[in-house]
Amino acid sequence: MIEQALEEALAQCRLTRSEFSELLVRLLDYGVICRDESNIETLLYDRFQRCESLIREWLGPLGLRLHHDSRFQFIRVYPPGSEVPGMPDQEEPHHGGFRARLTQQEVAAILVLRVEYDKSLREGQVDDQGCVALTLEALELGLRNLLKMSLPDKLVERKQLLKKLRQLRLIQFSGEDSETVVDTLLRVRPTIAQFVSEAALDQLLESGTPKEEQPARITPASEDHSLFAQD
Repeated sequence: MIEQALEEALAQCRLTRSEFSELLVRLLDYGVICRDESNIETLLYDRFQRCESLIREWLGPLGLRLHHDSRFQFIRVYPPGSEVPGMPDQEEPHHGGFRARLTQQEVAAILVLRVEYDKSLREGQVDDQGCVALTLEALELGLRNLLKMSLPDKLVERKQLLKKLRQLRLIQFSGEDSETVVDTLLRVRPTIAQFVSEAALDQLLESGTPKEEQPARITPASEDHSLFAQD
């Protein structure tokens, strides 16, 4: 019965089962799809638009929630119990099975990205895709001023941090294979506004640093993110 219903729904969406499977696997593997990231994600995003209601029907029973920003053309999946902008909190307990830990350095960088993004937004320094430009030097300065932290000293660790932020589809950058990343120019995506909760931002601005015993809650939850596999 389920098989037949799926086939009928896919026919209405003009998709094959393999195309639907590819889209679901990518979405659950990365947790996010941004149309302007690559040719593959352009294809998958356009495919998603043809079967959005079907995707929601399949994710709903699992407690997974979907955020689709049609203006900036990205999709993000949140695990059970997550804070999702514009959606009520879930009351049922969850055990974090879909989550992977973020390091303290990654959490700090993400918080600063959100602060810098909001600052540029207020100043109108946003491009047509909702992105803002940020130098690595500005990120370093923000870490020092807001959290009394700094970027990793080792070049390989800096590259790993930037790669992680890009994997989360929070930034774009080029030149990762160069000998230095000092002059790297980052493009902070509007996805940062959905990834970091207002509570985390308020806590950061009020205290200057997240309390260790009560880590700042980023979306989906404290120091966690959803569904992402390591590259």
